[in-house]
Amino acid sequence: MSAELDSLYQEIILDHYKNPHHKGLREPFAAEVHHVNPTCGDEVTLRVHVADGVVADVSYDAVGCSISQASTSVMTDLVIGKPVEEAMGIHEEFLTLMQGKGAVEPDEEVLEDGIAFSGVAKFPARVKCALLGWMAWKDATGQSLSTTDATSPAQGGTDD
Repeated sequence: MSAELDSLYQEIILDHYKNPHHKGLREPFAAEVHHVNPTCGDEVTLRVHVADGVVADVSYDAVGCSISQASTSVMTDLVIGKPVEEAMGIHEEFLTLMQGKGAVEPDEEVLEDGIAFSGVAKFPARVKCALLGWMAWKDATGQSLSTTDATSPAQGGTDD
């Protein structure tokens, strides 16, 4: 990776860390999970709202390093508004990138800002940080789909 590209990727990660997208727990939601990275102590509480087979919203509250925070921010941008099946495909693409030990060429069309984490894959201790929010989203989405009919009103919503 060129120094210029590496610098650009660092800027993307820092921008998402300083200006996180979709941060703050919101309602309605169908599932909420709490994941912790035991190796470094990073934590995320994440909520998912799926409606009509589409990821309608993902909100989260998290503490941790810039990698985990930025990765969760990027993930929300990539999955919100997508059909669950397509969002799961994006998750798999990111997982493949992270497990590739720096040898996987990321697909910018699919991962967009997620390609900024390609350098992280070379550092196994940081891979868990980058995957924290993604694994929480997959867990919450799975729970959401197994416990509720995605077309029914979500738990946690308000009764007007």
